[in-house]
Amino acid sequence: MNFYSLNHQAPNVSFKDAVIKGIAPDRGLYFPELIKALPKDFFNKIEDYSDHEIAFLAIQQFVGNDIPEDALKEIIADVLDFEFPLVEIEDDVAALELFHGPTLAFKDVGARFMARCLGYFSSENTKDVTVLVATSGDTGGAVANGFLGVDGVKVVILYPSGKVSDIQEKQLTTLGKNITALEVEGTFDDCQNMVKTAFLDEELTQNMQLTSANSINVARWLPQMFYFLFAYKEMKSKGKDIIFSVPSGNFGNICAGIMAQRLGMPCKHFIASTNVNDVVPRYMDTGEYDPKASIATISNAMDVGDPSNFIRIRHLYKDNFEELSKNISSYSFTDNETKEAMLKLYNDFTYVADPHGAVGYLGLKKYQETHPDTYGIFLETAHPVKFLDVVEDTIRENIDLPESIVKVMGKKKKSIKISQYSELKGYLLGK
Repeated sequence: MNFYSLNHQAPNVSFKDAVIKGIAPDRGLYFPELIKALPKDFFNKIEDYSDHEIAFLAIQQFVGNDIPEDALKEIIADVLDFEFPLVEIEDDVAALELFHGPTLAFKDVGARFMARCLGYFSSENTKDVTVLVATSGDTGGAVANGFLGVDGVKVVILYPSGKVSDIQEKQLTTLGKNITALEVEGTFDDCQNMVKTAFLDEELTQNMQLTSANSINVARWLPQMFYFLFAYKEMKSKGKDIIFSVPSGNFGNICAGIMAQRLGMPCKHFIASTNVNDVVPRYMDTGEYDPKASIATISNAMDVGDPSNFIRIRHLYKDNFEELSKNISSYSFTDNETKEAMLKLYNDFTYVADPHGAVGYLGLKKYQETHPDTYGIFLETAHPVKFLDVVEDTIRENIDLPESIVKVMGKKKKSIKISQYSELKGYLLGK
């Protein structure tokens, strides 16, 4: 399987090269040349397959011959060593909990898969790879944990100072070893722009092998198909049209869900639920894509003013707005609405949601107002403890800290403060 740049000004590359490069030389995102649907019989009998078998069949065509089948199966088994429970909230509503991995966030799947792919490739390559990643919250911790101790891979994480939760910050600033955290004076968009600029900096790219572990990287993005397929397997017996509501910031997760649909997964509709960073809801209303500076909210991982992966979604529909609108709805919600949803979920259903999951719930309920005969699944993307102050202040109850969080909170933060791209470049070049 080859991958091409969505800017169409760069050579096509293999899966291996797409993973190692991260982004194409023309600054375009890589996209697979072909998406081959799985046989209908697979979905008819999906309950007969294990999660590991489902994941292998979903991803294998994109990996191709770059990782042998046995090695790919080992990677999948290593990555998927935790549960993805569906918790029924109401008669036609369930939460897909994606926070049971090592850093309590949905990004554990993509980060661990990418880390193991790069680890496999680095064993064939004597040149060290530097993973450069911007985070608005959970990506940093998941990437740091996934890549910790991987031979031949150095990780540099940029995060916006004061705009991630205390727990998120500790998860990406306390590991040491091959992980370095750069604390940026600015927003997530500033961090992401620094990363993109680095990839185009010839002095850097001639002196080191840079790659990204954001969802712009195909090895971070594509494995997120897995848990949509797992959820379909579990809810297929309901006999209703299944819809997914995805809390959306950089739009990699919902794009992976649409990819699972392209593989043949029966799914009636997707809802992209956002906070007040509403560039996509506005696009769905007007047909005009108008990025704006991001606004800080309590659902900080979605504080993105120009989501990178939305171009992949538009490409999937050949930029046909009418076709895209048939399969995707998008709604935005304020912090007050988010808190009201968190309180409702707790008071009415004794379910503790984090702010991102609550936004997903709101989008789902809004869509179901006009589409009642559907079974809705909203993605609960992070453990509520990662947003402890907001959750406890909202539901007015204390929640228990998982042991892994207690351990990390006792560690000393180590970060390097920067404010300009020149400081990032100087650090990378050792100046």
